[in-house]
Amino acid sequence: MNKESLLKKAYDPNTFRQKGHELVNQLADLLAHTQNRKGKVTNPKPPEELLKFWKSHSVQGSHDLFQNVIDQSTKVHHPKYIGHQVSVPVPVSALSNLLSGLLNNGMGIYEMGEGATAIEKIVVDIFCDHIGYKGGGGVFTSGGTLANLTGLLAARASYKEKKIWTEGTSDQYCIMVSEMAHYCVDRAVRIMGWGENGIIKVPVNDGFSMDTLALSSLYDKATKDGKKVLAIVGSAPCTATGSYDDLHAIADFCKDQKLWFHVDGAHGGPAIFSKKYNYLMSGAERADSVVIDAHKMMLTPALTTALLFKRKDDSYHTFIQDAYYLWEGQEDREWYNLARRTFECTKVMMAVRVFTIIKEYGIKIFDEYVTRQYNLAREFAEVLEQSDDFELAIFPDSNIVCFRYIPNYQSNNQEDISELNRKIRKDIFQKGDFYLVQTQQNDDLYLRVSLMNPLTTMDDLKEVLDEIRVYSREELT
Repeated sequence: MNKESLLKKAYDPNTFRQKGHELVNQLADLLAHTQNRKGKVTNPKPPEELLKFWKSHSVQGSHDLFQNVIDQSTKVHHPKYIGHQVSVPVPVSALSNLLSGLLNNGMGIYEMGEGATAIEKIVVDIFCDHIGYKGGGGVFTSGGTLANLTGLLAARASYKEKKIWTEGTSDQYCIMVSEMAHYCVDRAVRIMGWGENGIIKVPVNDGFSMDTLALSSLYDKATKDGKKVLAIVGSAPCTATGSYDDLHAIADFCKDQKLWFHVDGAHGGPAIFSKKYNYLMSGAERADSVVIDAHKMMLTPALTTALLFKRKDDSYHTFIQDAYYLWEGQEDREWYNLARRTFECTKVMMAVRVFTIIKEYGIKIFDEYVTRQYNLAREFAEVLEQSDDFELAIFPDSNIVCFRYIPNYQSNNQEDISELNRKIRKDIFQKGDFYLVQTQQNDDLYLRVSLMNPLTTMDDLKEVLDEIRVYSREELT
């Protein structure tokens, strides 16, 4: 009897209405608070302290629980959040998360997620149209790591010499990728069982983009060593510096050698929507597959990733498996049965997050957002170049800026400068007024900002430079 009463209470519509209003009010307060630049971006505490807090947490009810989670979370909506490549979700897109969470339609098969499946097809077609794919297709999947793995599995499936998916192989296959590429590409190769010999790291040029002139010699050496190169991955951009690879040069080489061309555009792929910066993705239309994270530069909650194919049939070749209890006609190209083309058998309604933004504000919002953030990065870089106590790693392609503090009264010892900047980053994080990260470039440590928040201004960025100067003077005196 008690179980029945608890279940009835748990599903009561009026209770949900009340608690939903309470949560929306809590989150709206958070938005108002952060947009007014009140409070801290982070309030870091040791892991054991928070573990102890939650183990001893005695408050019953969702209101206090939700407020505690809000208080202990990084405030990405705060304009002084300039840290990792995490989206600042548009509130209406977050509401679509609530919608899909309650509906909970698993989208592996059409009959379980009909409306959201049709929406996904529409959003995929919008992406393909902006890339320049005619006859393209694709799916949404859970994050760039999984999407890149799936894209490389498609490359493997396209290799006609062997049916690796069904027969396996003992041959040494490999891919080529920039040494600055995201680590998930290396991880994908290892998951496929090719080991560390399955990835050929291509050096970068002075701008931290792939040195495409090195492709030929590296390819010839791999072939001589008995390796079979299946694909080249272009970064758009690389995570560490935000530098875009020359996609046309890679496409030319892939065409000559009959290799699969995959673009990891997880972060910078949404430049396709910017009239000013879409040139950075020029050449992506020649790629066989492209990955784009909407939860980075398209204002949606995570995880929301599009895996797109120049030839839509390629997305069906990746996973060939009997599952007759799910669908009929195994040889049919059924775009609406999505589990045929993704790892997920239960897939959430992630494309609804993008579609909600489009229906509310139009596709132009992505142009405005990407263009604003890339413009801000260039403006910030110009300020750094004009400062005699800061050094810019490279002038940014995207909204990622790498720089370091070099005080006039500091020695030129590179280890000392790197250590100083490491301490700067740690101190700023601990104070919580700003959130920025660090990266390693040619053995030197740089501070790194990702300008994700559409409310961040140059005044905010100048303020963080002033805070760095104050800390450094205190550290060095």
